[in-house]
Amino acid sequence: MFPILFSIWGCVPEISKDCVDMTNAASTYLGIIAGTIIGAVISWWIYNRQKKTAEIQDHILCRIKELEENHGDILKKLEDFDEKHESSFDLIQELNKKIDAIIKKSDTDSPQ
Repeated sequence: MFPILFSIWGCVPEISKDCVDMTNAASTYLGIIAGTIIGAVISWWIYNRQKKTAEIQDHILCRIKELEENHGDILKKLEDFDEKHESSFDLIQELNKKIDAIIKKSDTDSPQ
């Protein structure tokens, strides 16, 4: 059955018994089939590499998003800490002024 099917393509010495040399049509068909197979393998390889690269990029983007969220949380905590530090510093400055005022008052009130 296969030799009859392949005889339509032309003379192929490996398939046909009464064939000595491959015809141009058989050579063309064989080239098209080989090119299709090679093209399919290369296309699959490129698709597979791009898919793996896209997965890695998605993983990296998710990790960057997580880091940005953590960074935002840390900045918020630092801002809160800075506000508390600023109010504490203001209270210390106010206390220092009161102590200086008391020291000056005691210096001026004390007899020498």
